[in-house]
Amino acid sequence: MNQYSHFVLPYLDPVLVSIGPLQIRWYSLAYIFGILATLFWLGKVNKKENIMSAKAFDNWLTWAVLSVILGGRLGYVLFYNFGYFIHNPLEIFAFWQGGMSFHGGLIGSGVGMFLFCKRNQVDFLKLTDNLSVAAPIGLFLGRIANFINMELYGRFTDSKFGIIFPNAGLYPRHPSQLYEAFLEGIVLFAVLIICRQKEKIYQIKGLLTGIFLIGYGLARFIVEFFREPDDHLGFIFEQITMGQILSLPIILVGFLVIFYKKILEKV
Repeated sequence: MNQYSHFVLPYLDPVLVSIGPLQIRWYSLAYIFGILATLFWLGKVNKKENIMSAKAFDNWLTWAVLSVILGGRLGYVLFYNFGYFIHNPLEIFAFWQGGMSFHGGLIGSGVGMFLFCKRNQVDFLKLTDNLSVAAPIGLFLGRIANFINMELYGRFTDSKFGIIFPNAGLYPRHPSQLYEAFLEGIVLFAVLIICRQKEKIYQIKGLLTGIFLIGYGLARFIVEFFREPDDHLGFIFEQITMGQILSLPIILVGFLVIFYKKILEKV
């Protein structure tokens, strides 16, 4: 590989601002702006369609944030580093050290939203359909933050897309964070917006949720072929990564949701 023929990424500080012991990190901002974008979108939809009461809407943010964060952390503990945390259980609560799993966050948010809907008499699939449209915004911001943090980078490559990360050796790697930002963020958002504007799709509750699950699962599965596996895990089977294994059930659930709803519409 010729290291001089590829773009060398300058050092990017993961901390945007430090005020004494307080640090504002790019990754934290990605979470904050992703949540705010979702809150804005859901508020706009709720005013028009009255998905939930004003009181329920005021409580929604707490449920959403806690379920995503707790699910994301537990997912990382169980799926990616269980051996370490079983011997260091107190480290599970060290959120500031990093370690979140989107697959875990998705499961956590699903459980959290289901319980929230039960408690507040909200239509679960109607809510998840609209949350699915906003979710790619947070995914896009999160992957951009990963790129700035110079983490979750790709495998070695000779392609013109290769970038030399200063913390990952002298040879170019796929900027897999940007691939994910494009597929999981921009492309998936465009698909969901177009589908939501089609009345026949939006009227069938659950279809947008299914499309999101399939779209995310496929995008993640594809990009994993370019992304460097976690050092402590490596490849789980042949060239298959943990991220790909966890994406398969998401794709399956997405198809099941669509199949189930389409069958019901015909009954």
